[in-house]
Amino acid sequence: MAKYLEGFNVDLKQITQIAVNALENVKGENIVVIDTNDISPLFQRIIVCSGNSNRQVSALANHVVEDLKKHGVNIIGVEGRRGGEWVLVDAGDIIIHVMLPKVRDYYEIEQLWQQEVNEN
Repeated sequence: MAKYLEGFNVDLKQITQIAVNALENVKGENIVVIDTNDISPLFQRIIVCSGNSNRQVSALANHVVEDLKKHGVNIIGVEGRRGGEWVLVDAGDIIIHVMLPKVRDYYEIEQLWQQEVNEN
């Protein structure tokens, strides 16, 4: 279960939508939400997104972190900010991968997890 800051009450669907909106606001591309609830006990959703440059990848990840924090979501960790090719944001129940297209194509994260979910 995700840990939220005191005074906030958001559920998984809301957190997912906040993260997707944050990515869309900074022009993230090819955003995919993957349901991992039945696959992994560690987290319930993975969000994968592409940015067109190292700077945009970093900006996308930073924007997600800021928006999630505003809504009381505890960010456990962020990895890869310095390089900007692949930034991972760990928000407990949701893991966000922001990647350059070439990195995303190489690692094929969506194909590893396979269960895309429509949160709309």
